[in-house]
Amino acid sequence: MPIIEERIRSRRSKFGQKASPMQERSRQRRQDILRTTALLLDKVGFDDLTTILIARELGISVGSLYHYFPNKQAILHVLGEQWLEEYSLALDDVAALPLESMSRTRFCEKSLPRLLHVYREQKGVLPLVQAMYSVPELRELDDAHDKLVITQMSKMFRRLGLGGNNAELKRLGRLWLELTHAILLTIEQQGASRASRSLEDLVALCSHLLQRH
Repeated sequence: MPIIEERIRSRRSKFGQKASPMQERSRQRRQDILRTTALLLDKVGFDDLTTILIARELGISVGSLYHYFPNKQAILHVLGEQWLEEYSLALDDVAALPLESMSRTRFCEKSLPRLLHVYREQKGVLPLVQAMYSVPELRELDDAHDKLVITQMSKMFRRLGLGGNNAELKRLGRLWLELTHAILLTIEQQGASRASRSLEDLVALCSHLLQRH
């Protein structure tokens, strides 16, 4: 993904490292596999996705694919890690807002479009997060996502002036997670007009939740 690739290039520049042509080809092939898998995941879903299908789409042998990833779960694990990285960056952007001086409605108006951007940027996000929840090899990613959102949101809620102890703020963080995650996944699948109205409704729902506390 663009931000991750930029970080890699930045680190190489900082330490004066330059990838060899072979390393660069390997990196490009790996990214091609990830990108193709995400597109296929969007088309066929997790159950019908196979390494044979991925290799055929790329025009390579399955053996060549296995040189980079041993199975489709391994590919999806990396896609999930990248999605979590992007989500974490989005939460950092929200946390950088002047929350102490913001109304709760304004907070929802600013934060939810930024989070929606992460869902829209990840191809095949709906089957990916479904796989993270249901596939044992990927479940740790789902747990990491939940912990990330609940922890970060509870900290931001305190800065917004919500009352309660840490346990109560984390309870609200869990409610925020369950509400926004499900609806943002739905919005990502909608056309522009419906998505805009649904986002407005989500802002209203979240604003009402925070106003109660």
